[in-house]
Amino acid sequence: MNIKEEVKKVIAKALEVGEEEVVDGKNLYESIGVDSTEMVEVCLALGKHFDTKIQANEVNKDSTPEDIVKIVEQKKEGN
Repeated sequence: MNIKEEVKKVIAKALEVGEEEVVDGKNLYESIGVDSTEMVEVCLALGKHFDTKIQANEVNKDSTPEDIVKIVEQKKEGN
């Protein structure tokens, strides 16, 4: 499984939605309607899954899955 698939799976699980609802090219607010509280859950879930710390100001409801993949890749390279 590549990082993009993992990111989408983690987001879907954290938000309790189907992976098909995490749409490429659409931010999480447009595709799922997330709020800021849910985004904190997403950040925590991503951080735990990828064993890194992701701040709420790095990933927000305007982030697309591709944006989040880039952040995770940068964090993993920094470790």
